[in-house]
Amino acid sequence: MALFDKDNAPLDDKEALQHHIETALEVPMPTGLEMEVTYQIVKRLFNPLILGAENIPRRPCLFVGNHSLAALDGWVLAPVFIKELNRFVRGLGDKFLFSSPAMGDKILKTGGVMGHPEVCSAMMKAEQDLMVFPGGAQEAVKPASELYELKWKERYGFVKLAAKHGYTIMPMGIVGPDEFYGHLIEGQDIPDSMLGTVLRRLGLLTDDFREDIMPPVPVGALGTLLPKPQRVYLGFGDPIDLSQYTGRTPSKAQQKAIRAEVADQIETQLAELLFTRAQNRGKDGLLRKLLTL
Repeated sequence: MALFDKDNAPLDDKEALQHHIETALEVPMPTGLEMEVTYQIVKRLFNPLILGAENIPRRPCLFVGNHSLAALDGWVLAPVFIKELNRFVRGLGDKFLFSSPAMGDKILKTGGVMGHPEVCSAMMKAEQDLMVFPGGAQEAVKPASELYELKWKERYGFVKLAAKHGYTIMPMGIVGPDEFYGHLIEGQDIPDSMLGTVLRRLGLLTDDFREDIMPPVPVGALGTLLPKPQRVYLGFGDPIDLSQYTGRTPSKAQQKAIRAEVADQIETQLAELLFTRAQNRGKDGLLRKLLTL
């Protein structure tokens, strides 16, 4: 039985939204063979290196980071958080991911939840660890020329929710997943390309389609669709305790200051991780070097 009915997906319907929340709160930390296999795949393919884990407080946190191409970072980070940090972090996903019952069920069972203010509030009241990428879809389809750049526009929702619930924001930087795939054609160039012409003739690309969220055409290891085994580097900054704002919304100036602090810490982590990666390049095995060309 699906966790929610196809005709009652947790988008706008109050009853379905409540069902989504109740179901999400009942999901235990994934364990067992499936989790172990997933972790071992991630470990062998991407050999994650974690820096700054000692900065993470014991209390529940809202982990905030930079989003990677095709949102593959969540798939890599979930088992690493569980197996190496003993934290069951609930990733906040775009609501379109839950419009399909099959996909929605899978995401819920593995710990993901819909990035809706009511869902987020319920998770925080239950003292759950959460993870959000404020850049969303636009950051996940950025061109190769903008790798490791934050594209948050004017989004302050994560700051307001964290403040209201007195949560701690844990800034984190992620290096590696952005380079699992090369960009054969950038998303912004597809509409004017031969591929764009074909997609228009097939009715898959219309004038209403948002070009700013069109993904690039990916190319993986050895020209296939398999991800390149780029090593993943994950770094944590200093926790930002917002308990002083519990029960209220910070002023606009305070929101901007908090968001700027989070962004600055993430950018600092990214710079340090890229430097660490450059130092470790010579330690990669020959096979990894060949598959990441």
